[in-house]
Amino acid sequence: MNRLTDSLNFQTQALTLRAERQRLLASNIANADTPGYQAREINFARALREATGEIGTPGAMFAPQRGHIAPLAGARGESGKDYALQSQTSLDSNGVDMDRERASFADNAVKYEATLRFINGSVRTALDAMKSHNQG
Repeated sequence: MNRLTDSLNFQTQALTLRAERQRLLASNIANADTPGYQAREINFARALREATGEIGTPGAMFAPQRGHIAPLAGARGESGKDYALQSQTSLDSNGVDMDRERASFADNAVKYEATLRFINGSVRTALDAMKSHNQG
C-alpha cells in the first residue's frame, strides 16, 4: 500500500508543479508587450526534488509545532523562480521570447496531461484490483 501512495504522492507533487509552471508561462505570454517585464521560469527538476523532500528547500522556515504557517518556498515562492535567459535584447527591455514561451507552454501541457493520465491509470488499477478481490 505504501508503494501505491508514495507513487501517487510523487505524481501529485509533479502535477502541482506542472500547474504552477503552466501559470507562470501563461503570465510570461500575457506580459509579452509589457515594457521592462522579465520572463520567469521554474527549474522543474529542482522544484520536484524540493517538493518530494529529496533536497532542502531554500528559504524554508522551521515550523516547530503543527499548525504553524510556513511561507511559500520552492516553486511556489519567489526564491524558486528564476529569470529566463534572453535570446535577444529588445528596445523596451522586455525579456519574453514568444517562440520559447509557446514551445514551453505546449511541452508542459503535454507533460501535465501525461502525469494526469498516469494518476488516473494508477487509481483505476487499484480500484480494479479491489473489485476483483471483493467479487471473488
